[in-house]
Amino acid sequence: QVQLVESGGGLVRAGGSLRLSCAVSGRSITGYAMGWFRQAPGKEREFVAAISGHGVRRDFAPSVEGRFTISRDNAKNTVGLQMNSLKVEDTAVYYCAASWTRIGTTRSAGDFGAWGQGTQVTVSS
Repeated sequence: QVQLVESGGGLVRAGGSLRLSCAVSGRSITGYAMGWFRQAPGKEREFVAAISGHGVRRDFAPSVEGRFTISRDNAKNTVGLQMNSLKVEDTAVYYCAASWTRIGTTRSAGDFGAWGQGTQVTVSS
């Protein structure tokens, strides 16, 4: 019933920008923390960014702090991830996640109850 669909991934040169979007259907995201995670080849899934239920608070992994920004549009039931100054090490499959359990941001994957299928982001040198 609930679906999260990421879009906007692709191939980009290092230093470039990309904007990801997550469209949620089947349940309103209003009031729930949302997050982005990523998984690179051969590595475990890692936290990227999170935004609180009403967009007041934002949290970023140190590796993307200052380069990425997370946003949400509760009216459209979407979450965005603006990625600037991309680095080769940002290459990964990016996943959108909905908490359904809390308002405040969290970095724990276990706090998110729904996940998208992922969208590939490839950064070339």
